[in-house]
Amino acid sequence: MSLILEFYPHLLAGLAVTMEMIVCAVPLGLLIGIVIAVSRAYGGPLLSPLAYIYQIVFRGTPLLLQLFIIYYGLPRIGILFSPLTAAIIGFALCSGAYHSEYLRGALMSIPLGQMEAARALGMGKIQTINSIMLPQMLRRAIPGCTNEITYLIKYSSLAYLVTVIDLTGQGRLIAYATFRFFDTFLIVGLIYLGLVTIANHLLQYVERKVRIPG
Repeated sequence: MSLILEFYPHLLAGLAVTMEMIVCAVPLGLLIGIVIAVSRAYGGPLLSPLAYIYQIVFRGTPLLLQLFIIYYGLPRIGILFSPLTAAIIGFALCSGAYHSEYLRGALMSIPLGQMEAARALGMGKIQTINSIMLPQMLRRAIPGCTNEITYLIKYSSLAYLVTVIDLTGQGRLIAYATFRFFDTFLIVGLIYLGLVTIANHLLQYVERKVRIPG
């Protein structure tokens, strides 16, 4: 308790940075996932293979390696990002690859006859995807995407390795300053547990609100 009282301003500052990363990376990852999922399903001979390669790269390599390449590697070719921006980009790109598989699976579960019926009524391909396929896809993919958002909240703790002073980074600084590693990281872990619990409850609420009866 004394540790919390003494260092709560630092923990709050780190929590604010963590929340900023999550709030930015989650919608970006979802948007990327939607684009990649639709490209895989309806992108034709050009976009579909490119989307598949994207999935292979970002799902097949460690997130930490991706962060290192974005923050430490890209400056070698003149592309520089701040630590926070690099972390958000890395989390969004990796999360988007995983979201895209949940979303593509949901999209593939929709009967093809709906697409054919819409086209027969004179709707264009893009209009059919936007008006008929996407709303159903998003509803069906919520459980899987909830898991990915939960993972993203926990994986955000890797940001301190690219010099972002987030919640984990602040905890590390406090632990080395006080040599109270167990107490410090127990508190940090409880805060992450609270974030994950709140996110799960919010996403379950969204799932209930958009569920189609029956």
